[in-house]
Amino acid sequence: MANGEQKTITNRNSPFSDAFKKFICDDWAPYSTELPAPVAGATAAAAHRKQLSERYPGERLIIPAGGLKPRNNDCDYRFRPHSAFTWLTGLGTDREPDAVLVMEPAAGGHRPILYFHPRVPRTDEEFYADSRYGEMWVGQRESLEEMAALGQIETASIDDLEPALQNMASQTPTRMLRETDPKLANKLDAWRGRAEKADAELVVTLSELRLIKDDFEVDQLRQACRATAVGFEAVVRELPNAVAKPRGERWAEGVFGLHARHLGNAVGYDTIAASGDHANTLHWIVNDGDLHDGDLMLMDAGVELDSLFTADVTRTMPVNGHFTDAQRKVYDAVRAAQQAGFEAAKPGALFSDVHQAAVTVIASKLAEWGVLPVSADQALDPQVGGQYRRWMVHGTSHHLGLDVHDCAQALRQDYRGELKPGMVITVEPGIYFKSTDLMVPEELRGIGVRIEDDILITEDGCEILSDQLPRESDDVEAWMAGLLK
Repeated sequence: MANGEQKTITNRNSPFSDAFKKFICDDWAPYSTELPAPVAGATAAAAHRKQLSERYPGERLIIPAGGLKPRNNDCDYRFRPHSAFTWLTGLGTDREPDAVLVMEPAAGGHRPILYFHPRVPRTDEEFYADSRYGEMWVGQRESLEEMAALGQIETASIDDLEPALQNMASQTPTRMLRETDPKLANKLDAWRGRAEKADAELVVTLSELRLIKDDFEVDQLRQACRATAVGFEAVVRELPNAVAKPRGERWAEGVFGLHARHLGNAVGYDTIAASGDHANTLHWIVNDGDLHDGDLMLMDAGVELDSLFTADVTRTMPVNGHFTDAQRKVYDAVRAAQQAGFEAAKPGALFSDVHQAAVTVIASKLAEWGVLPVSADQALDPQVGGQYRRWMVHGTSHHLGLDVHDCAQALRQDYRGELKPGMVITVEPGIYFKSTDLMVPEELRGIGVRIEDDILITEDGCEILSDQLPRESDDVEAWMAGLLK
């Protein structure tokens, strides 16, 4: 609910006596006068705002964080701010529902103001009676001064937002990130007398500006990868328990989720813990299957830090720690495809070159095994081919950052254009042989393998940010042996 709107559930509310209202406000320790340290991303966010400011001189820019979304009845999903809001303010974790960043045009650039719902005095009924903002319900909130210190930014009460926006709205060119606060967007349209087509361009710009990461962002992604490796190691240690219990996929998912919450903010996306034939369903997030000795488990998971930067890593692991000959055959083919992708990922190359390098290896292997009904060259022909995609449906790469599929609103020619230093992408080829696929040799049916790493494009190639986890089949077995002993 945007801009301070509150839920009203009258059938559960109990009236407060005057005596209680007086009593609840008495004898509390004063709030600390010491201001908090800035959040880790505050300095980088100021630089990001400068980038955006240079794109739109003289225009007012409105970027809401978004509001809480009901999960069911009066229960909300855990809040996560819009990634563009975080990129421009540095505020991560669950900060700050209903907040709105406004960049007011000013001499030499813009004056950023963060509007939010600040803490009220303990004499205010909100303190004890408001389940949305009350300190008794959700904990101590920041004052205007404290939030300003956290974000190193000017702050104002959310109550002042609409009058500020309405003032000169029809004369000041304004762009808004509409998707996070449709109600405010509709009001803005009324104030300025039109729906602004330029709003759509702002969405694109906010994605495109994030395509190249700065030092802070790269460091956060490195940390996310390190935390993710810890989670994977914990899952391997727990594989015997996961095998012993029903729905072992969920045991694996839960173990990783525990570490994601402990080491970061949460998982960056729904974890895929797919055993056996489930690995051949690309987005298997049901995770209700048993784990069996002799099967593979494909795990696609990433830790999202408090800054909201996330890793995205996939490993395919033999549940008992040892690949069968058939499993190793498929695994090693995927690994060779990934290596070809790594080698193609360098500045000046096209985004699509990474995919092309990987699928060229996959098509060759499929032809070698007699799976393809045509030659590898024919399968790779963009006009009459594509047959290999029966077993490798998805793309090999996507951009990574605050979103697991980062910068998704960037124009196609920029998203899929030339790779440049500072870009972070995944390299994640796979081969998926469904158990019901009669075109596949019987010994390979039911085997699904994906290997995914996160890489930074450097001045002369790429750096693997997620290199804490092994990739070669022999190394995977040795790694697992050390964890399962």
